[in-house]
Amino acid sequence: MNVFSVAETLMNHINSKCPNDIAIAAYYGSYAQGTASKRSDLDFFFIPATPDGYNVSIQFVLGEISFDFWPISWERAKRMSSFQEPTTTIIADSKLFYVRSDEDFDRFMKLRDTISVMQEPEHEQELVEKAESHLRNAYVHLHKMSLASESENIAFFRIEAHCILTNVLQSLALLNRTYFTKGWGKNTEQILQLPLKPANLESKIDAIIRGKVVANIRDACTQLTADTVELFLNKRKNYSSPPTYPDRMKGYYEEIKGVLDKILTACETKDYSTAFFWTIHAQDEISRFLYCAETGHWPSQLEPNLDYQDAYTRAGLPSLVVLLDPNNFTPLQVAVEQLNSLLEKHLRDQGVAILRFQTIGQFEEFLSARRK
Repeated sequence: MNVFSVAETLMNHINSKCPNDIAIAAYYGSYAQGTASKRSDLDFFFIPATPDGYNVSIQFVLGEISFDFWPISWERAKRMSSFQEPTTTIIADSKLFYVRSDEDFDRFMKLRDTISVMQEPEHEQELVEKAESHLRNAYVHLHKMSLASESENIAFFRIEAHCILTNVLQSLALLNRTYFTKGWGKNTEQILQLPLKPANLESKIDAIIRGKVVANIRDACTQLTADTVELFLNKRKNYSSPPTYPDRMKGYYEEIKGVLDKILTACETKDYSTAFFWTIHAQDEISRFLYCAETGHWPSQLEPNLDYQDAYTRAGLPSLVVLLDPNNFTPLQVAVEQLNSLLEKHLRDQGVAILRFQTIGQFEEFLSARRK
């Protein structure tokens, strides 16, 4: 079968039935890249120009070949081109076979320009942050795997391992400022040629996809994820901005004071649930902000420790979390009052301007002196 005759048939259908409802139609995958086999399907997508355009979507089998003509909105195409979805190749490497207008063509080409721009060094930090989200996803499946008994059916471990592996590999692509041009299983060569990758990557992948002992599969997944997280954390350190208190902490005390007041009220009313949630939130958030002001970057959720909380201790601030006690609120209340004054003093000492007014007249005078 000449599968491209199917593309021509679809194009003729669009031209005759709905020429104004489809902006772009294209195919991608093995036929677009010249690697198709006799059983390869032909993957199509189209970008609707109107709500009615979505009705053109169709999935069918012709002979023994399956076809999927599916819609992608302009908004989703934009996400793909900006590496927010792991399907960037669909936009980057597809072949157009229908274009409604020059404007639609230019709009699509701008998406491809976005892909090139995103791979430039100035956008590396953004891609590193996207890599972090994939690693967090991998940890979810690692946790599920850790809870499972080794007597669990191996299918469970292989399914979880698949989720871990695809998330970790996608994060590696982003750390290398690239995207996979082929589907899983066909992209092994590209994976192994990534400049930045864990040691013994190929053997770890083989242990995951070829393993028959669940403990070995779990260990390989754990090690590969840990090694990739280490690469991520080292890469992330390169994108710290200069540490500064006055800029990063501007307005912070005025905001966090409202949280501290919630805790004081909870102590006075002996509302332990409220005290619990807001106390931990306050201490952890203050720690993160102080850490960022000192180092120039935020602590990552993937870091294996709570070293960022040392910034809170160095500032001489009282630990609130250890004082949580549903039977005695007084120590916590006293510590929150101390924290309130000590934090304000610490920030002022570091050059942070804090807006505090004693009267409405002072506030009005301040507003009148502002340009906006």
